Amino acid sequence: MALTNLLLFLLIHSTVIPARAALPGTWELLVPNAGIASMHTAVTRFNTVVLLDRTNIGPSRIRLPPHHCRSDKNDPVLKTDCYAHSVLLDLETNSLRPLTILTDTWCSSGQFLPDGSLIQTGGDLDGFRKFRKFVPCNSSSLCDWEELEHVQLSQGRWYATNQILPDGSVIIVGGRTAQSVEFFPPRKGGAVHFPFLGEVEDKQLDNLYPYVHLLPNGHLFVFANNKAVMYDYKVNSIVKQFPELEGGPRNYPSAGSSVMLALTGDYSSATVVVCGGAQFGAYLQRITDSPAVGSCGRIEATGLEPVWEMEDMPFGRIMGDMVMLPTGEIVVINGAQAGTQGFEMASDPCLYPVLYRPSEPAGLRFMTLNPGTVPRMYHSTANLLPDGRVLLAGSNPHYFYKYRGPFPTELSIEAFSPEYLSADRANLRPVLVELPEKVGYRQAFEAAITVELPVVGVVEVNFASAPFSTHSFSQGQRLVKLPVTSAIPDGTGKYRIGCTAPPNAMVAPPGYYMVFAVNQGVPSVARVRQRKPYSSSLFSGFLHGRRLREASESEAASGRLPLLPSPP
Repeated sequence: MALTNLLLFLLIHSTVIPARAALPGTWELLVPNAGIASMHTAVTRFNTVVLLDRTNIGPSRIRLPPHHCRSDKNDPVLKTDCYAHSVLLDLETNSLRPLTILTDTWCSSGQFLPDGSLIQTGGDLDGFRKFRKFVPCNSSSLCDWEELEHVQLSQGRWYATNQILPDGSVIIVGGRTAQSVEFFPPRKGGAVHFPFLGEVEDKQLDNLYPYVHLLPNGHLFVFANNKAVMYDYKVNSIVKQFPELEGGPRNYPSAGSSVMLALTGDYSSATVVVCGGAQFGAYLQRITDSPAVGSCGRIEATGLEPVWEMEDMPFGRIMGDMVMLPTGEIVVINGAQAGTQGFEMASDPCLYPVLYRPSEPAGLRFMTLNPGTVPRMYHSTANLLPDGRVLLAGSNPHYFYKYRGPFPTELSIEAFSPEYLSADRANLRPVLVELPEKVGYRQAFEAAITVELPVVGVVEVNFASAPFSTHSFSQGQRLVKLPVTSAIPDGTGKYRIGCTAPPNAMVAPPGYYMVFAVNQGVPSVARVRQRKPYSSSLFSGFLHGRRLREASESEAASGRLPLLPSPP
């Protein structure tokens, strides 16, 4: 099969750093020096990782190829800049290739499109109204960033959030001085005023990088500061106002993190969790030792009378990342235990990840994991990898690169392996050996696995998105658990599992997903598959045709999206 549609990602063998405590999980150093500190990170379907920083940060530690220099008379450090501020990491070899980014991506946003390309929006200065695109490729090709010159944002976006929608377009929500939403591809009329963002703004701007989750009813859950609404973006209307979350502000610059739990069952229910944050006033008064918030709120956003269920993490945490694992559990990782987001404004790094187990009762959901050794604070990221590990990159609490003193600029890249990858569970780890090239909504299909020990119980088949990670929030993060039949041995050493694809694009927007088989809590290495509900002739044009987009939205809402023919 074509590499773009069928990719079995391989485990990467690296030196395991000795554990500092008898706690679950192990750490690996993948790259000692990536050349840049990654402020934004995304994993592509080619088993590569796009790492991206600001452009106007001065010299990085990796050069651009000859004749690729950037000229910017407004750059405070380098008017002619021949250093890379984006790199591509090949996970099979841990090798790096510099990428060329021309406009400032400081505190920008991003999202993968259905065709697998990464759209990147906004930033500061000359990047304020920019769209950029990265079309990923295999490691033998030389794909690079493209500045989209024929379109631009209707309103400048700095600290905004992106979310893919059921029709395959992307909504861009908020930003500094931007109390509005807009779309990619751009729609007639441009930006649409969204009053909620202005209503929750406070003196220290705690409405930035709002938490946005696409609910299975087609509406958006939007959380900013300490308030949340259900938002119908099609008519720019608030459907529901949720109760205020106690504990103070939760978004940038007082940022905790947020995740929507795995969608499962009949997909009618969606639960959102918000954890951590800073004390109000820490940012305004530059209080670096103010204890971080340790509380989490959990709410069934689709419930009739939703309320926040409160619980406490083992550690107060600011700037933590919540990473959805293939099992549906969540790792909370990175960050600090005091201070706030911003340059030089946090202290007491939180080196201990914690595991959040949603199915456990309140009070028993958190488990402390094996600590790392590298502080990852402001401008650090965390992403799920196709082999089930969590990639950690970045950390630069300084305006420019600074390699001395407390919390220096961090150029290394690490991976954290949850307990399900421990050696004593290797004989439970399935290998996903057969999977259709692509599936349509409601399509019944078959997956096949091999595993060393006999299968006991249900083997899950789960779709995981590849989000855009920045500033303690993974934009577009999603896990969908499929209905499956029991794994049946076929007499050739394989187990066959009957699966049914999600019912519509509100549950799983079109695009590439990492598909995991999960046996007794142990995930396989993912295969990448595309949820592509349109025929190939329509798909190539739907991103550009307004009439087709509107028709697709209507079909998605009614659940009548066409299915693709079964692959040969």
